[in-house]
Amino acid sequence: MQGGQLRAALSYYLRWEMDAIMLSEFLLIGEVLRPQGVKGQVKVRPDTDDPARFQDIDQVYLKKGEQYTAVPIADVSVRDDGVYLRLQGAQSRDEAEKQRGWMLYIDRAHARELAENETFICDLIGCRAIDLQGREIGRVTDVLQPGGNDVYVIKTPKGEMLLPALKHVVPSIDVQQGVMTVDEKRLPEVAVCSWE
Repeated sequence: MQGGQLRAALSYYLRWEMDAIMLSEFLLIGEVLRPQGVKGQVKVRPDTDDPARFQDIDQVYLKKGEQYTAVPIADVSVRDDGVYLRLQGAQSRDEAEKQRGWMLYIDRAHARELAENETFICDLIGCRAIDLQGREIGRVTDVLQPGGNDVYVIKTPKGEMLLPALKHVVPSIDVQQGVMTVDEKRLPEVAVCSWE
């Protein structure tokens, strides 16, 4: 390997290592869908399995470029069809309309506490999927939530692989190291591969 190639390979490796252990400080918790009423309130599609948590927080964060800005919230109401709230500064329907499409975040310090063996989906994206012998299978690119259990989408050199999020298929996940261990003996019975 030439000096330039070695530096490029090392740079890629170091970037990957840093990405693998640097968890995002902010977590997506919802998206503003539309204005609600005439007093500046908006309807939010919650990206959390506990929409009621909006009642326990007094601010969310908006991402602009690479910066996150805290915005106080008020008048929170959780209903079957979504979360309704008012972001500071919106006093009318026209002001609320400008917030359509805004993504709302919470800082990790105020995120709900995870139970043992739980992880935030955003922490799984980018994890290396390896087999029990440590051989690389690919990278997690998405997590689908069709109902019964989550499904991991893994990009492999051959194409895309879908794996159910079951303990006997994925015995361990270490988000701090960015590694998901997969039992390769289970793959023929559960994996859905784009190349087959």
